[in-house]
Amino acid sequence: MKNRKLRMGMVGGGSDAFIGAVHRRAAFMDNEIELVCGCFSVNPEISLSSGRSYYLPDNRIYASYREMFEREIALPKEERMDFVTIVTPNKWHFEPAMLALENGFHVVIDKPMTFSLEEAKLLKKKVEETGLTLALTHVYSGYPAVKEAKERVARGDLGKIRRVFVEYSQGWLSQRIELQGGNNAGWRTDPKRSGKAGCVGDIGTHAWHLSEYILGLKVTELSAELSAFVPGRPIDDDGAAFLHYENDVKGVLMSTQIATGEENNIRIRIYGEKGGLEWRQMEPNTLYAKWLDRPTEEIRMGNNFPALSDLAKWNTRVPGGHPEGFIESFANIYRNFALTVKARSNGETPKPEWLDFPTVEDGVRGMQFVETMVASGYDNERKWQKWIE
Repeated sequence: MKNRKLRMGMVGGGSDAFIGAVHRRAAFMDNEIELVCGCFSVNPEISLSSGRSYYLPDNRIYASYREMFEREIALPKEERMDFVTIVTPNKWHFEPAMLALENGFHVVIDKPMTFSLEEAKLLKKKVEETGLTLALTHVYSGYPAVKEAKERVARGDLGKIRRVFVEYSQGWLSQRIELQGGNNAGWRTDPKRSGKAGCVGDIGTHAWHLSEYILGLKVTELSAELSAFVPGRPIDDDGAAFLHYENDVKGVLMSTQIATGEENNIRIRIYGEKGGLEWRQMEPNTLYAKWLDRPTEEIRMGNNFPALSDLAKWNTRVPGGHPEGFIESFANIYRNFALTVKARSNGETPKPEWLDFPTVEDGVRGMQFVETMVASGYDNERKWQKWIE
């Protein structure tokens, strides 16, 4: 794979979808990846029209993902795709991912990784058997300020960590808009397509992953409450939990999609014995450091700031004052994935910074988080639930 781009196929992400366009823009940002084929919709007509709008030839636009894998594997190695990106509702994550791995293709997949924990474990086993690479797009771990927070926690700037608060507030599901159609609310509020959890699986998993990523610690048990506030909605639109992490760290997690008026208000605060850190996704270039004995520091991102960690600078693209945003964070995951796949394919060891992206391990833990939240969240006695294995 030296001196060429990785060839990407897509499952989902047609003209009638939202997140597929974000994935494509992010994948192309570093000139490491090109789109060569795809099944872009369950509707063959939409798949065809979408593929044509992406300037693909008709013979690389497929009516089903099963057809795509059958025909791609039959192509000469120098033509077929190298990996597939899966951007479908949760129900249709597992089968195309498994087919990809069985046919020798690497995988990028949206979170949550699968529909169930059982599927996640099977996917992990297949990744281990094949030695292929799977990346999971927990996008908020890709921001430079989040990388900087992770490094500062790891080097002990805050001392022993005691407490973390992490929250993800949206308001777009404050009304039952899924009944109107023409939006992404339909499948997200349908347990037959989203899985056991609604809000918790959709955005609660992001909050949980953000906390574990920065802390470098795992949740061991939790006590949760899940609610469906909007009348008639069959699945949670709000969730909260007390969390116990390794090393006696305690946390509070809140995820809600009925916080009327909120957009994507993701916020994390971490407190240790010496100081604290705070980051908000809606102000992505600023990390706040708080101290007992001196004023709060406003730490700004930018690749011209020598005080930043090497990890933050590796994932920073522009000088200070130019926001590093949502698509750039996706792009960091895609770039690191691409460089890792290329290195391994060439018999080389990937650099540590290239390996800094969510993997199948994060995918399994994400489904464990969902299962544990559901097991605890509907228990009226609010008992502590050990992490479901």
